[in-house]
Amino acid sequence: MHGTTAEDPWFWLREREDPAVLAHLEAENAHTETALAHLADLREELFDEIRSRVQETDQSLPVPKGPWEYRLRTEEGRQYPIHVRRPRGSSETEEVVLVDENELAEGHDYFALGDLTVSPDHTRLAYTSDTDGDEEYALTVIDISSGELLDESLEALSYGLVWGNDNRTLFTVGMDEARRPDRVMRHVVGDDSDRDVEVFREDDERFWVGIGATRSERFVVIGTESKTSSEYWVIDADEPSSAPRVIEPRRDDVEYRISHQDDRFLILTNLDAVDFRLMEAPVETPGGDNWTEVIPHRPGTRLEDIDAFEAFTVISERRDATPVLRIVDRATGDSRDLDMPEEVYEAGPGSNAEFATTSLRYGYTSMVTPPSTFELDLTTWESTLLKQQPVLHTALDMYATRREWATAADGTRIPISLLWRPDTVAGPAPCLLYGYGSYEVVIPASFSSARLSLLDRGAIFAIAHVRGGGEMGRRWYEEGRLEHKHHTFSDFVACAEHLIHAGVADPERLVARGASAGGLLMGVVVNERPDLFAGVVAEVPFVDTVNTMLDASIPLTVTEYDEWGDPNQSDAFDWMAAYSPYENVAAAVHPSLLITAGLNDPRVQYWEPAKWAAKLRETTSGDRPILLKTELGAGHGGPSGRYDAWRDEAFVQAFVLDVMGLA
Repeated sequence: MHGTTAEDPWFWLREREDPAVLAHLEAENAHTETALAHLADLREELFDEIRSRVQETDQSLPVPKGPWEYRLRTEEGRQYPIHVRRPRGSSETEEVVLVDENELAEGHDYFALGDLTVSPDHTRLAYTSDTDGDEEYALTVIDISSGELLDESLEALSYGLVWGNDNRTLFTVGMDEARRPDRVMRHVVGDDSDRDVEVFREDDERFWVGIGATRSERFVVIGTESKTSSEYWVIDADEPSSAPRVIEPRRDDVEYRISHQDDRFLILTNLDAVDFRLMEAPVETPGGDNWTEVIPHRPGTRLEDIDAFEAFTVISERRDATPVLRIVDRATGDSRDLDMPEEVYEAGPGSNAEFATTSLRYGYTSMVTPPSTFELDLTTWESTLLKQQPVLHTALDMYATRREWATAADGTRIPISLLWRPDTVAGPAPCLLYGYGSYEVVIPASFSSARLSLLDRGAIFAIAHVRGGGEMGRRWYEEGRLEHKHHTFSDFVACAEHLIHAGVADPERLVARGASAGGLLMGVVVNERPDLFAGVVAEVPFVDTVNTMLDASIPLTVTEYDEWGDPNQSDAFDWMAAYSPYENVAAAVHPSLLITAGLNDPRVQYWEPAKWAAKLRETTSGDRPILLKTELGAGHGGPSGRYDAWRDEAFVQAFVLDVMGLA
């Protein structure tokens, strides 16, 4: 083969249990802390600012479901939310605590709640939790009234937890040795004779399994998906011991997703429709031969999702990088788009737990508008603002946003979302450019109160919506994956150059930031255009692309072949080897670099950023720092508590401001 991890001098880093590995990472952390010690006061200042804008004691809107209203509460000084409920329409004095995540997190450096679900009769609560950051979850089931522990027998679960309508049966998702979700289990609470029965298994390693439930509560839904095809099965929720039945057998390059509405399934599919179309099929005979078109394919308008209710359907679309919510009346078929007040924004359906309703909650945000929840009355078509995230001690009208368009080398127009504070910016300014560009993921033009600290000091924030993402339809994704992956990188460079040439960004104080697959993007631009950026923040970066994708024992590898390519095939090896950051580190003057990792990360193993940092130091030149910071008790998402997350963000922002000369 063209080269394997065994030839890598840093291969020993993969032995996490070796004390030398932990010592190496601790030494890197100490070096980073020493190198950035001059920013300690600024980090505290930034943390205080971030915290000061947050209403720490707060609660979400109540979400009605049956006789109850469910909500989240946060309390000042506590890291995690508290899940509560009360009788519908009652006072807060009748509130019942379901789960206090702060209590569950006690004694752990990391805590994450995976899934939380109440049984259909509202008497039992099931949840999963992770205390390492490795995304392996353990199940807990309690009786809500008495608090009695009913079950904690399952561990090593993936995401997904669904009740059957008998209030005893839970459907869970198990993983194989590579941590790929590969099977659905039926777990009967309190019945040792029939606790765990496998009801579905996926043997094709390209596919991941997930579970859900229809809003109508009639079906448990099993989905198995690769990057290019999908297959769905349903189980009658009233008969949870019944066998699943397939909607339509998988076909290469055909994706679909289902919702249930009365006597039909609604099916969102790319069958003969690059940007997807909407079909329907009878519940009893849902196979492809019985699919009938409801909304035709419209090139350039990406149908992203569907939300089915008893009397209406919500269609989530994206046109020219802008989301559109389209409401379709079930009885008449008439449709209408929701009006939005700004040019650059994000919007989508909110928490709508009930199937039979005449109102719709939806969320709205922009880069200058905090997350807001509206309720649309379908009988009058009037929207009411129910809640907007408080942003304390801040005049939001000081900030401005707009959409710019860069031009790529092949003539493609690339959208850029810009955010700045006009009274602090004059002429070319320090700029932080964020990018991702993989998996058809849309990087939303949404609000962040933490980001305001950069703007207040005279920086501009920009998002490069590069190919490989989903901002401009399925074509946008296809042109940024596999053999076309180079577009992701050249688009980002084109966006940076556009901001410089347009007089927006100061070329001496331009910083790039990206995480995970966006960290891969950071690694490539450091190699290919080290002259373009003063600094780069690469968080949990996927930078050892070839070596990782050659190792099928690593989580995600086989599933990712359709995204990056299978390097066991010579053509795929060649295009991956041409950009893989670790393989292409060059002897050039590098920008200042802050690289992060998580010791328990199952998505990007910690050794990728660790050995990349080492190779950069060995190969590149210049006196700018190359710093590695590894979370030794967390995974891909970094610290789990909100205060820890704010401190982590303050750490990154202090580095960015220092590089920009704004510290």
